[in-house]
Amino acid sequence: MGRRWLWPLVTVAILGTAAALVTLLAVGLKLSPRDVPSPLINQNAPAFRLPQLDNPQVNFSPEDLRGQVWMLNVWASWCVSCLAEHPVLLNLAQTGRVRLYGLNYKDKPEAALAWLRRHGNPYVQSMSDIDGLVGIDFGVYGVPETYVIDKAGVIRHKHTGPITPQALADVLLPLVEKLNAL
Repeated sequence: MGRRWLWPLVTVAILGTAAALVTLLAVGLKLSPRDVPSPLINQNAPAFRLPQLDNPQVNFSPEDLRGQVWMLNVWASWCVSCLAEHPVLLNLAQTGRVRLYGLNYKDKPEAALAWLRRHGNPYVQSMSDIDGLVGIDFGVYGVPETYVIDKAGVIRHKHTGPITPQALADVLLPLVEKLNAL
């Protein structure tokens, strides 16, 4: 007889563990990988000083924009999704509703400049992050990504993936207007 009484307990434990794993898997499959929250929300934007893409002798820093609400769009000439969102950014730039800056990520400056000449330049200024270290500081794990930064230099929102007209109208521009009103 010895340990026969243990088998029902072991069976219940195995079935309980299997049920918990199936539940976690089912919940996980319903989550969008684009909804990974940024730990930088409500934190100061990382400090950096990078050369301007079109004028490498001049550096840019987020400190240059203190007192303004602005957006930082991380992009690259090799990024297919960046091309998909580009018309939305061009339209946004024409409205003048927010200052849009670019962070050219892990790209060759000559390729990035040619891409902007070919497709149009929505950015007030673009910075060259050739080695991707500033992108790492921002937590970039894919391009495009866009950050809304308030007047105090605090990141208030991160949009992962291409900006759509709907995301711009429903989330980004209302937030920019709210932050500008503060």
